[in-house]
Amino acid sequence: MKAGEACGIFAVFGSPDAARLSYLALFALGGRTYKLKFGHHGSNHPVKDLATGRIEITAQNHGFCVDADSLTGHDVKLTHLNLNDQTVEGLCVPDLKAFSVQFHPEAGPGPHDARGLFGRFVETMRGESS
Repeated sequence: MKAGEACGIFAVFGSPDAARLSYLALFALGGRTYKLKFGHHGSNHPVKDLATGRIEITAQNHGFCVDADSLTGHDVKLTHLNLNDQTVEGLCVPDLKAFSVQFHPEAGPGPHDARGLFGRFVETMRGESS
């Protein structure tokens, strides 16, 4: 099965631990990435969850970013925004039951700020939301 075929059949949650899957799904949708000048490394990166308005303090270790403008043809929604440089930190494709974040939600440099993402993924697998 190709990466693009899995989207829509299985719920997909890509985080840095599954970054290769996340980027494969992104490329399957025709998306592109670009190299960040210095990258995002370390803890204490503020990221805004656009669904809740909450600011999450995140740990990050990536040198590339998703080019949001490259994702056309699907209902792609920006879900998370890096407040330091306004780059994409999370995307969702509801019709394909797929979402992804660039930071490490399992690291929890704040008081487990991004823990709710795992609950969202469970809801998506159960078909309760996307």
